[in-house]
Amino acid sequence: MQQLSLLIVMLAALIIPIIMARFKVSSIPTAIAEIITGIILGKSFFNIVNPNWTLNFLSSLGVIMLMFLSGMEINFDLFRKTPGKKRDSKSPVIMASQAFGLIVVSSFVIALIISRLHLFSDILLATIIFSTVALGVVIATLKEKDILQKPVGQTLLLTAVLGEVVPMLALTFYASINGGNAKRLGLIVFLFLAAFFLLRRFKQPFIWFNKISKSTTQLDIRLAFFLIFALVTIAETVGAENILGAFLAGMVMKLLEPSEATEDRLNSIGYGFLIPFFFIMTGDRLDLKNLFANHQALALIPILVIGFLLAKLPTMFIYRRRFKPRNSFAGSFLVATTITLVLPTLQVARNLHAITGAQSDAFTLAAVIVCIIAPIVFNSMYKLEKSDLIKQKVNFIGTNTLTVPISQQLYKNWYDVRMVTDNENNFKTYNSQVKHLEYLPKLDAEALEQGGYFDCDIVVGFLNDHKSARLAQIAKEHGVKRVIASQNNPRLDLKDISALREKGIEIFNSFNVQSSVLRALIESPLILQMLTDTEAGLYEATVLNSRYTGRELHTLPFVNNITISRIFRKRKPIDPHGDTIIEYGDHILFTGDRKAAEEVREALRGVN
Repeated sequence: MQQLSLLIVMLAALIIPIIMARFKVSSIPTAIAEIITGIILGKSFFNIVNPNWTLNFLSSLGVIMLMFLSGMEINFDLFRKTPGKKRDSKSPVIMASQAFGLIVVSSFVIALIISRLHLFSDILLATIIFSTVALGVVIATLKEKDILQKPVGQTLLLTAVLGEVVPMLALTFYASINGGNAKRLGLIVFLFLAAFFLLRRFKQPFIWFNKISKSTTQLDIRLAFFLIFALVTIAETVGAENILGAFLAGMVMKLLEPSEATEDRLNSIGYGFLIPFFFIMTGDRLDLKNLFANHQALALIPILVIGFLLAKLPTMFIYRRRFKPRNSFAGSFLVATTITLVLPTLQVARNLHAITGAQSDAFTLAAVIVCIIAPIVFNSMYKLEKSDLIKQKVNFIGTNTLTVPISQQLYKNWYDVRMVTDNENNFKTYNSQVKHLEYLPKLDAEALEQGGYFDCDIVVGFLNDHKSARLAQIAKEHGVKRVIASQNNPRLDLKDISALREKGIEIFNSFNVQSSVLRALIESPLILQMLTDTEAGLYEATVLNSRYTGRELHTLPFVNNITISRIFRKRKPIDPHGDTIIEYGDHILFTGDRKAAEEVREALRGVN
């Protein structure tokens, strides 16, 4: 019977995403579908899956893996302050911190009201539960909208990060105090010291691991699981919750800067195997029959649903300082999603006998309902703003006959372009032709910092001398993702050029480019024509709209207007055929006119 229950759960984990893809169910998170399936298979309905040691063990591993992968989702670049620059009061970090502060206050007020109504007496536990945010659900929804890296996406993401980290720490203190381990609270600092030690210990070896790792060794994956079990063991030893140790392990792994391939494999192990056990067994353990028989617990469900939503709605007043009212309201609904941390919190509360089984089921069911409602409201209400459509911020340091026309073309294609020059004649010549051009008599690092020219995605400069080479390095030190430098001075030392390349600065050499173009003109004149054609050209689009995933290539509505030459899936090229199945995240290379290309990009990104 134990093996049969295990087989049924694994079969359910396989069938759920297939059914969702077949019926195009994209508004409900997969985790919620798995919980609902568990409810149907469990004691509430058919009772064909009975919890046993194997299922409980896999479920425990599932929640540990879920917390680990949640820790890996944090983008630590968002917390880094630009040197010499004050943080904007409307920056994602400031707004997210203020928004979560409101969430904590609202959660406490709601917990107090519920306590006064004699529905749930533990105010601290209720505050922790109401203040949690489902980081995984928020990330998945923002990725689907393709706004994760935009200001609104970063703000909502950081709110969700705080909504997972802070309640988790609070839960650790709650469990220690209520479990009679208050004296051991000071030992929790050893958990963080252990995480720091492991980060320092494996920072350099991890680079070496990637070089010697084989398909039969998978050293990066072995290290990840060592981090998980090491920090989980230390957490339980010092009296903290194991989910805190798993979350810290995920943060350490993220700071080790794993490759995309490593992250893909860990996601495959987690979301493809272990995590479904946790969600399905959570639904399996729900006893709706007893819940519906308990009138007090049943009356608690609608109040809890309203409480989960009201705890997060005040965040719209923070978001409105930078975003449109409609999108601010939609964002406040998205951060109302709360399931991933609620479930382990309730498990801890049950172990401490701080909550009854019926009350725990009521909280779980309310969280499931909110996780169904919130993403649907967000997806239906959120409308892309102009800032969402801007692809990247590009700043040109210097102006000439090459950069001015390029900036004009980029601006037309929704790039946010700025230019700065220290040549007064160039400023007078190009000022009427460039939308954002500034004249700085003294073009140095301090002036560029004050002007915000390092606050962008790409900096384009020129290596005319050692001073400009130093500016390129400073731009990289300020966290600019890409620094492109044109090598105009042949007298620059090759060692200096090599040093710049080692720091991640991309060198643009006019001679090499001209040589490549001439060779292309001789060998492949049609390709060169496509690349230089201003009306028709070679384009790339990323599939981020679930509406087009799981479909054959020939069924795409716009396929007759373009010519698809190649598909890149997880960095591997695929030759396209009419029956090729499109998957989420595919990079499609195609040719066509500019208007058709923009329509295809917008459709695949989910703009329309």
